[in-house]
Amino acid sequence: MKRLHLFEFEDFPWFPAVIRDSATDYLRFMIEKLRFYDSAVPYIKKVLQKTGLSSVLDLCSGGGGGMLDVYNELNKQSAQNITITLSDKYPNIPAFEEINRITNGGIKYINTSVDALDVPANIKGVRTMFSAFHHFTPEQAELILKNAVDNNAPVAFFDGAGNKFIIALSIALVHPFIFFFATPFIKPFRFSRLFFTYIIPLIPVTTIWDGIASAFRFYSEPEIRSLVKNFPAYTWETGITKGKLTVRMRYIIGHKK
Repeated sequence: MKRLHLFEFEDFPWFPAVIRDSATDYLRFMIEKLRFYDSAVPYIKKVLQKTGLSSVLDLCSGGGGGMLDVYNELNKQSAQNITITLSDKYPNIPAFEEINRITNGGIKYINTSVDALDVPANIKGVRTMFSAFHHFTPEQAELILKNAVDNNAPVAFFDGAGNKFIIALSIALVHPFIFFFATPFIKPFRFSRLFFTYIIPLIPVTTIWDGIASAFRFYSEPEIRSLVKNFPAYTWETGITKGKLTVRMRYIIGHKK
């Protein structure tokens, strides 16, 4: 099925930070509990080894979901010390600070806005992106790749894959219950999170809608290949990897030939 670029609330600059941050906190909670990104580690490791780099710049980090597991696994499997820097157009600073504290500075963060379409050339490292590539139109996605290629920055992007209707339906049916039962256990604790979940349910409603919209935004393999073919100076590899609980991710890795 051809992708549909439905709107997502979190993409709008006017969307309240208290709701956006709570949404990314929820996604981080789910990603960490299910260890969504474990199967991405070998691909990132492969790019690090191919390029000789030891640093990762994560774009569109949201609440930093899964990056603690990625960081620990990369350092467990690598001979050299690997650092990760979190960034986002709308950085969730409290979440970033907590991850930085837990890792004793091993995972750093940029506290100002970083646009994935125009990443400053002075920020080095393998550029990763998790569960975010679908946020961008094909024209924007091409600009993201162009910016990386122009700056000789390797990329390792991971996003959703699978039957769009089944994914959207499962989000609509399952996540309302998860929100209801899991919200008190999501950190950092905020009274605003409780209020906008149980009293005025803006957090679950907007987050679930964004999840459904995301499912229909996922890029297919032919669509990905049509993007990367415009950059022949890079060696590209695309495909699908499986994580735990049959979580499937579409990956794009690329580096200079």
